[in-house]
Amino acid sequence: MDSYDDNNIFARIIRNEILSNNVYEDEEILAFHDNNPLAPVHILIIPKVAKIIGPSEISRSDASLMGKMVYVATELARKFGIDKTGFRLVMNNGSDAGQTVPHIHLHLLGGGTLSNIA
Repeated sequence: MDSYDDNNIFARIIRNEILSNNVYEDEEILAFHDNNPLAPVHILIIPKVAKIIGPSEISRSDASLMGKMVYVATELARKFGIDKTGFRLVMNNGSDAGQTVPHIHLHLLGGGTLSNIA
């Protein structure tokens, strides 16, 4: 993959250069509503501290942070009431998979019947 672009939209959101509708934030993770939702609940969970483009760049040292992203997504599913009805977690890698922002991120999707993709 290419080198990390410090001016990608998520990096700019982390720096508060672009406003986002945040639903969670701590020292490592930021979560916010997607501006182009694909489901009634569509939240993006991104690391604030790691400059990783996509899943193919994850190393062993990133395992704890990636686990925390999944944990935060699950807590948000509970918060938004989709934990019992069903939700999907998606992490794309590269343009062929539909990744549009070169900053690793996790999609939390739910709030209605989702199409089968796997």
